[in-house]
Amino acid sequence: MTLRTLLATTVALTFAGQALAQDFNDPAEFKKQREQLSMTPQGPEGQPWAQHLGDGMVETAKYKKDGQVTLCFSNAGVFNPWRVVGLNNLNAEAELHKDRLKELIVVDAEGKDDKQISDIEALVSGGKCDALIVSPNTTAALTPAVEAACAKLPVIVFDRGVNTSCPVTYIHPVGGYGFGITSGEFIASKLKKGDNVLALRIMPGVDVLETRYSAAKNIFDEAGINVVGSEFTGSDRAKTKSVVEDYINRGEKIDAVWMDAGDTATAALEAFEDAGLPYPVISGEDQQDFLRKWQSEKLTAIGPSYPTYQWRTAVIAALDVLDGKQVPGPEWVLPQPAITEDVLAKYIDERMPPLHYSLCGCQELPGYPERWGGK
Repeated sequence: MTLRTLLATTVALTFAGQALAQDFNDPAEFKKQREQLSMTPQGPEGQPWAQHLGDGMVETAKYKKDGQVTLCFSNAGVFNPWRVVGLNNLNAEAELHKDRLKELIVVDAEGKDDKQISDIEALVSGGKCDALIVSPNTTAALTPAVEAACAKLPVIVFDRGVNTSCPVTYIHPVGGYGFGITSGEFIASKLKKGDNVLALRIMPGVDVLETRYSAAKNIFDEAGINVVGSEFTGSDRAKTKSVVEDYINRGEKIDAVWMDAGDTATAALEAFEDAGLPYPVISGEDQQDFLRKWQSEKLTAIGPSYPTYQWRTAVIAALDVLDGKQVPGPEWVLPQPAITEDVLAKYIDERMPPLHYSLCGCQELPGYPERWGGK
């Protein structure tokens, strides 16, 4: 049984010269995540990064290590603002554990599968790591490297999944289906049958992104809403705006814009402004520039989230494992809230930069707000 069930919309990936097929449309996983969105989490009140959904726990006594420890982190990269906020969270969380943590070694794969595979091999063979944290660049390509690491030391995977059950736990909010359900149902509730939605996406082959689209697409299909385009933008603001402009210039009627990540939401809206068109219904995320735009322009919008507070959880989990404590598993599922109109105002913080993610859980961490670019 894998940590991430393989799902229906097929995506071809290549690793070691072989095509690896992945499916991203599993009705059972869709149903499970829909239920998890409404579950009451277990854990300390007001600390969602330390909470979990469900009762599953794993024993870690065999990994217990006395004295100070070294954590190693293989990061897919810091190639978008979400990941920048997350890495700040992880580093700040580590500072809270100086009595236990001797060193935190962070290696950046720069968004390249081959580099991350090499990074993991080097970290494991270097002999300094007591536990390895991995945020995979893509799902299938990183699976063999993670499996090889699991044979040597405890591994904690978070953010994006891999196709193996070998990590001690896999940390993630409810998931991609949950994100797509939240945003897709909101948009469907605001449109009528026959209306058009443009889907803007980051990149193919990442499970938590593919399942966001799969879930939303299923909801749109059921509601009779037309997906007039599904375009990858690479999280590039200029490309996002250009893609939307192309659809507008072709005469496409766009009633809503659905996004699998919201960091370029305001760029998409600029295309409508420049064309003198009314704003569409839109799903963004919990980043400040989108929330401020939403409030000032009175948009019809929702901010689903994949909270960056999970970067804190990765450090907490790794240290708990090395303490021999039980941890939620084999999946540590975190709550995944969404920002709606009724709570919008409380998430806007004018001290913070435009691309800061509001559900960071970082407000009490060392260096806030300056570490995150705030004033």
